Amino acid sequence: MTTLLLFLPEPGMSWLLVVLVIIIILFGSSKLPELAKAIGKSKKAFKEGMDETDNEKKDSQSKLESVDDEALFEEARRRAQQMRADETKKIEH
Repeated sequence: MTTLLLFLPEPGMSWLLVVLVIIIILFGSSKLPELAKAIGKSKKAFKEGMDETDNEKKDSQSKLESVDDEALFEEARRRAQQMRADETKKIEH
């Protein structure tokens, strides 16, 4: 395998030309604009998805920063009391 790699030319302008010729042979010159358009749309969709993810992260961080710790503890206590009351009602019935 490594001996095969030794015979490949170093990357450069000739390498790029060989790759372009192979692409033209595989897809044909009439399909290249469609291929380029599809690649552009994919790139745009990927970038929009990444931006949405970043915005969601920022939103969730700001929501967490605005939460008061004492309010969280109070809510946890209230829910625990409610659960105990519900369990007591189940046992009584």
